[in-house]
Amino acid sequence: MKIASVAEIKSKFSEYINESKKGAVVITKNGRATAVLLSVTSDDQLEQILLSQSLMLKKLLDKSEKQASLGHKIKHKDFWEELENKK
Repeated sequence: MKIASVAEIKSKFSEYINESKKGAVVITKNGRATAVLLSVTSDDQLEQILLSQSLMLKKLLDKSEKQASLGHKIKHKDFWEELENKK
C-alpha cells in the first residue's frame, strides 16, 4: 500500500495508476486519508467493488437478514425483483 497526497497524485497520475496495480494507493488531503485508488483487472472485480459501496443493496441485505432471523424468508427471485423495483 502506498500513501500519496492529492498534489502528488495530480502531478504523477499515470505513475500512481501503475502503482495501484501493485496495491491500493491511499490519497490524502491535508494529511488525512480521503480516497483510495484501486486497480481493476476485470468487470467482475469492478462490479464487486461498486456493489460493496451500494447503500441501497446494504439496506436490502440488512432487511433480508432481519426477516430471515425472524423466520421470514425471501426467495432469491423475489430479492432481485425487489432490488430492481427500488431503482
